[in-house]
Amino acid sequence: MTEETNTETAAAPTHSGFVALIGATNAGKSTLVNRLVGAKVSIVSHKVQTTRAIVRGIAIHDNAQVVFMDTPGIFKPRRRLDRAMVTSAWGGAKDADLIALLVDSERGLRGDTEAILEGLKDVHQPKLLILNKIDRVRPEDLLKLAADANEKIAFDRTFMISATTGSGCEDLMDYLAKTLPEGPWYYPEDQISDLPMRQLAAEITREKLFLRLHQELPYSSHVETEKWEERKDGSVRIEQVIYVERDSQKKIALGKGGEAIKAISTAARKELSEILEQPVHLFLFVKVRENWGDDPERFREMGLEFPK
Repeated sequence: MTEETNTETAAAPTHSGFVALIGATNAGKSTLVNRLVGAKVSIVSHKVQTTRAIVRGIAIHDNAQVVFMDTPGIFKPRRRLDRAMVTSAWGGAKDADLIALLVDSERGLRGDTEAILEGLKDVHQPKLLILNKIDRVRPEDLLKLAADANEKIAFDRTFMISATTGSGCEDLMDYLAKTLPEGPWYYPEDQISDLPMRQLAAEITREKLFLRLHQELPYSSHVETEKWEERKDGSVRIEQVIYVERDSQKKIALGKGGEAIKAISTAARKELSEILEQPVHLFLFVKVRENWGDDPERFREMGLEFPK
């Protein structure tokens, strides 16, 4: 490589911008963000509605910094928390440079996705259609699904991917890197999320809680990191509280002989140690806080606006 080529490479303009991933619950948004960022920044669970507030994952591709806004799944809200999550999702979309609608190819355009397409008609940013889980659907069905969606909304581009295997993700990143506006990067090169570590740690524990107790424990649970102590031996001591609404839920979270809470703690501690690259001492406590879903302070903790 000549000195002239080196100079040209160094002078190549940088690109940066925000991409809002929206879609129905369980379309695979969090899995895709984690895949593109290359690290765990967003909670992943087979339970719907697990992402409550907007979580940003930061990916570097070529000379571009792509900031993904993993929004809560958009669905018909029933509770106050539901309304706050849906408002947060649409607000995130309207603040982004580009909007990407992620569709579960197996489910197609039914239900919530159809309602989202209607809502997108009033949004003026560039829009992408991303068909996910393509490894589970016949090619001819994918083509029809893409045509049906583009008939409803004029998408700038359509991508077919598998967030689980990574198929098609490189093409998506190539497009984003070239399409986002020219400009300086928003975050340091080695930063993968703007979520504070205390909150990310709480999200990881909440994910393990869902994975362990998805059939018994409803959504009326919330995790807060109350203490974070860096110790002289290079380890970190973390204390977290799992809030539930009733005593019966507390018993479920603890499990017989404390079996459930021990398993949740072990799984969360292991993942936190890998992310922090240091030993973690994790202490979990379960407390009953009735009707926390109507407490404005809890909404602020989750990064959500309290709906009136």
